[in-house]
Amino acid sequence: MAVARRPGAYVCGIDAAMDVIGGKWKVLILWALHERPCRFGELRRELPGVTEKVLASHLRELEADGVVHREEYDEVPPRVEYSLTPRGVSLNEALAPLGAWGRDHVLAPAREAASA
Repeated sequence: MAVARRPGAYVCGIDAAMDVIGGKWKVLILWALHERPCRFGELRRELPGVTEKVLASHLRELEADGVVHREEYDEVPPRVEYSLTPRGVSLNEALAPLGAWGRDHVLAPAREAASA
């Protein structure tokens, strides 16, 4: 279920999308979950530098926006896995061209400059 945090305040679609993916770690969380479902600790290891508090907060927000699914397993010890919803998969697909642009226009020139 999507939750509009600023109903009626969006200027355009990009403004609305940025509200969902805004934050230093959200896009990286989406990228990590694109590979496979992950437990909290796995995500934390894949994102060096993120704090537990920020990761938990971002996961809750992404879940509230209908982008991430949280699955609780009735086991001992308790197990929780996070995965992308169909909405999250489509968001990752929409972000793929942005990632390609970054590789071509930011990462590649930086590598060229470092090797020169």
